[in-house]
Amino acid sequence: MAGIVPAIFFVLFYNGDTHRTLCPTIDTFHRKHTMPERRFIFAAALNMLIAVACGAFGAHALKQMLSSEMLAVWQTAVHYQMVHALGLLAIALLMPRLDSPWLPRAGYCMLAGIVIFSGSLYALALSGIRLLGAITPIGGLAFLAGWAMLAWAACRSSENLK
Repeated sequence: MAGIVPAIFFVLFYNGDTHRTLCPTIDTFHRKHTMPERRFIFAAALNMLIAVACGAFGAHALKQMLSSEMLAVWQTAVHYQMVHALGLLAIALLMPRLDSPWLPRAGYCMLAGIVIFSGSLYALALSGIRLLGAITPIGGLAFLAGWAMLAWAACRSSENLK
């Protein structure tokens, strides 16, 4: 009789995965702590893919279409998108280790910075509309906020390293 209770527990709550169960509390805890990291890893990988594609597109297709000034703007957008996609990946990889509420905020700032900064520069290079350059500093501020939040998370979480 004593062996039946653990067997029933095992059948009811174990789903074959060594770190996940069907128990809602444990599964919710696991999902809570992995979904933001997965989203940021996906966003980082997607942004790297886009940056590499845009870099190749700029080097080959746009070389004949854009002025050297606008091509430099395009390359700046590619460069900042790559650097901050790597920053986003670093944030995702640090999230389980530092366990700070500042890391998701930093990740969202990085993502917003990529969209606003690089996006406005891509649009500026393709359209030539100079007004789009006025939006770019907002993305730069988002980048700065993201890096500051990452630094703050590292300072505040030093005693909580896992």
